[in-house]
Amino acid sequence: MNNKLRKTINIGAPLLLSGAILYWMYRGVEWSTIEHVLWHEMNWWWMLASFPFGILAQMFRGWRWKQSLAPLGEHPRTSTAIYSIFISYAASLLVPRIGEFTRCGVLKRWEGTSFPKALGTVVTERAVDSLIIFAITMLVFLCQLPVFLSFFNKTGTRFDELLGMFSATGYVVTLLCAVMAFMSLYVFRKKLAFYDKVKSTLRGILDGIMSLRGVSNVPLFLFYSVAIWAAYFLHYYLTFFCFAETAHLGLTCAAVTFIVGSIAVLVPTPNGAGSWHFAVKTMLILYGVADAHALFFVLIVHTVQTALVALLGIFGFAMLSVKRLKD
Repeated sequence: MNNKLRKTINIGAPLLLSGAILYWMYRGVEWSTIEHVLWHEMNWWWMLASFPFGILAQMFRGWRWKQSLAPLGEHPRTSTAIYSIFISYAASLLVPRIGEFTRCGVLKRWEGTSFPKALGTVVTERAVDSLIIFAITMLVFLCQLPVFLSFFNKTGTRFDELLGMFSATGYVVTLLCAVMAFMSLYVFRKKLAFYDKVKSTLRGILDGIMSLRGVSNVPLFLFYSVAIWAAYFLHYYLTFFCFAETAHLGLTCAAVTFIVGSIAVLVPTPNGAGSWHFAVKTMLILYGVADAHALFFVLIVHTVQTALVALLGIFGFAMLSVKRLKD
């Protein structure tokens, strides 16, 4: 497979999958109704109040990353580390999962940071984040087990009768998501395999992975790690108050839908588009939100928050460009 074809598939396949899911979900929807909700029923003050937490979540990542790099002798400027996070999230809107490599490339270009070492710390951070989200998931799952069981039944996911319970459309959507997830893992493995060819590079990645052992302030590292997810949650939870249909649902519903949405974004689509909509909308319905209002919620919230990610990426790139001109 030549390089151009591979790039086309990497960009086109996620867009095609997310587009197919979104079309399936919103076919037949009156867009004038969504426009009315957007400008006449939605409380934008709550949406604006959620923005600082979305920004803080990425800033916490930048601060934590700088701390992870210090034991390796890499000391990028704090602002560059944060801007690289902004850019990485925006880049992932175009090519899912490319952000991990993008932020390492930004540090190498603007700060001279070792790319392999930076990539190794990213692997470490992802492992820490996975442990945190797994712990939160287990806690929420156990507290809301009846709701999750209802979700499995609603989506045709019963482990004793899995194949028989799927509807034709649900089966196709799930299969496509699974295929894309495996393709994402394959591409990621191939990228890492490229670096494995160089011994010094592999050593740099290993050093980065082991960097957590040398972090000077472990409590601060743990604080950043927890604060990242707390900020993400508040960024999402405050949007509940934008709509009368979700304002009364409370923290429990927000936690459940947040966890389900966080798992759904593992499907390699731009910012989880499609898969996140489907998962969160289904959970909201189980909490009593009407189908139409659940659709409006996930579409508006995801679109606005994705726009914020894109704007932060543009801002980060602009700031680094200005800094380069000054240097």
